[in-house]
Amino acid sequence: MRYDTPVYFQKITPGEYDPKTGNYADDTVEEAMRYASIMDTGTDMLKLVYDGPKQGSLTIQLQNHYEEPFDRIRVRNTLYNVDYSRELRTKQVFVVSEVQ
Repeated sequence: MRYDTPVYFQKITPGEYDPKTGNYADDTVEEAMRYASIMDTGTDMLKLVYDGPKQGSLTIQLQNHYEEPFDRIRVRNTLYNVDYSRELRTKQVFVVSEVQ
């Protein structure tokens, strides 16, 4: 199993309100990169997590635990939400689905 695909954990900070203009500033996104093994989610896991097949879901496996809080995960140019997470002794597994 190769851990060769860069995965970006994104933390989103909402923009501050500007009372002079009445608008909100743009959200800021901080990214932390880790290397992971990425594969399509198997049908057994799809039945367990989603109660059936779901388009655009991946299984992401990290060699070490990722401890920092995050809002979503970016793989290449696609954003994903975490639907299921499991921490093993040294590894961590995420089942993610594409953000609609």
